[in-house]
Order: sequence, then C-alpha cells, then structure tokens
Amino acid sequence: MRAIGLYEFGGPDVLRVVDLPEPHAGPGEVRVRVRAAAVNPADTLLRSGVHARAFAGVPAPYVPGMDIAGVIDEIGPGAETELSPGEPVMAMVMPLGPAAGGYAEYVVLPAGWVVRAPAGTDHAAAATLPMNGLTAQLTLDRLALAPGSVLAVIGAAGTLGGYLVQLGRHAGLTVVADAAPADEPLVRLSGAADVVPRGSDVAARIRDRYPDGVAAIADTALVGPRLLGAVRDGGTYARFRSSGEPGAHEVDGNGRITVRTPFVPDYAGRTDKLHQIRRLAEDGVLTPRIAATLPAAEAPDAHRRLEAGGLRGRLVLTF
Repeated sequence: MRAIGLYEFGGPDVLRVVDLPEPHAGPGEVRVRVRAAAVNPADTLLRSGVHARAFAGVPAPYVPGMDIAGVIDEIGPGAETELSPGEPVMAMVMPLGPAAGGYAEYVVLPAGWVVRAPAGTDHAAAATLPMNGLTAQLTLDRLALAPGSVLAVIGAAGTLGGYLVQLGRHAGLTVVADAAPADEPLVRLSGAADVVPRGSDVAARIRDRYPDGVAAIADTALVGPRLLGAVRDGGTYARFRSSGEPGAHEVDGNGRITVRTPFVPDYAGRTDKLHQIRRLAEDGVLTPRIAATLPAAEAPDAHRRLEAGGLRGRLVLTF
C-alpha cells in the first residue's frame, strides 16, 4: 500500500511516498480505507525526532498521523462492532504504538477505536475531529470545572483552542479567549463570552478583566509559565507539551496552582468519548475547520505550512 513515511528524522523534506505491505484486519480488529488524514503538530514532532527514543529498535519507515477518516473495508474475526463495510468512519491513531500512523491508504485498528463519522460530514472534515476533539474533551474532564467557572483559552483561534472554546461553552463555563483583531469574530462565534487581545501581556489583560483570577487556563499556544499570573489561587493551568511524565499532576513553585498535562493517549480506545465527539459534531457544538486539503504526496508542503503558523483550521491530506 501507499503511505507517507520517513527513514530518518528531520525537516519536512524527509517525508516521502513509501510502499508498505498491505495490512489486514485480525481478530477483534477492523481495517479503514483512509480517505483523509489531518496534519497535526504532533505529526511534526514525530517527524523531527522529538520522539525518536520511542522508535529505538523499530525498523523504518515511520508513518506519522493521528487523525483519519475513511470507510470500513474489512472486519476481523470476533470484532465487536456495529459498523459494516462501506460505512464512513473516523478514528484516532497512535503512531507510537503497534499500528502504523494515519498517513496511509489502509490502517488497521482495534474495533473499539473506530466510530461512525458524523452524519453530513465529509471525510476531510471528519478527519479533523478525533484527536483534537478528544484532547479538548479530556482537558475539560481533567479540569472538572463547575458550570459558571471562568476558563481562559490561549490560542483560541487554532483548532484545539477553538474546540476548547466550543466545548467549554457547551459545558456551561464562561470562556475568555485571546485573539488578534482579525480573529476576534471567529473566536466569539465559537462561543467565547469575552475576548482579550493576544500578546506577551495576555495574563495581565485577563487579570484586569477578572481581578481574582480565572479558575483555569488552557495554554494551547504553548506560551508557558508567564500565564500563571492569570490563574486564581487553587486554580489549574493546563499545558499541552511537557518534558516530564505524560499526564503529570504538579503544582507551581508557590504551591498555589495545579499544573496538568492532558495526555490524549489516555483516551485512546475510549469508544464512549469518541462517540461523544461524533454526537457533538452532529449537534453543531463542534465545528470542524479545514485550512486546505492536499494530496498525500504533498505532505512535506503541509508540514511546512503548519510550522509556518497562522492557519485557522487543519490541513488535511487526501488519499
């Protein structure tokens, strides 16, 4: 089968079209004929070698990709699934595990990792939902904020930030978001009750609006510790990349703010959560945003565009 992989870690140009043995569904598994795979920051980290140690002893090529959409085309013996061949589906893939990543014509997964795509959603849009939707839902589940609490979302114009704004509003939270002037209408449309200008002093701007501090802040833009000043005593700071242990639960240096690192593999195989994301998309709570679709062979260009920044939606590779 055709896939997009790499034989050495490095810049976008290490990505190339590769031929791999066609996988088939084994016991308890299903095979997805991939039609679309979203391009995520996690894919660029894999490609650049941030996770190189996880591939020690694993022969190349390595295939990135955590989000796929397509159709079921094989169901393995004993697979417990309500899906039938030909049904449109979506799934989150774990490239660091035994399955290849999502940049491939076929992906085999445990049956419980795959659900129907939202009704009325095409393959490209469905491919933007699983990993980012699950990350946003996991974040809110870990924060466990009471309705009416104030949640600040940094990077709210991005895909993950936008999903957090939408899910936060749906959960009854008061969402304050940062945005550049050109992005403010988009962020408000997503459900932000309050918008502050983005920039190096965003924490001070949030404190000006909420003198006691916000209950929690989700740092999808990876701004870092200077955001802690916006959080009230006893509040929570959620970060989305860490050199420490996945899912670490810490406190800041003053012992007054909890620091959490939502780790989306915690929701790998959580059929219930993936069904929840599907229903929220069908109900219009979650709105997929596509920056552009590109043929899979143009994956190097997609990675360059993602790393250049400024996208308002996901790039999607099509197969």
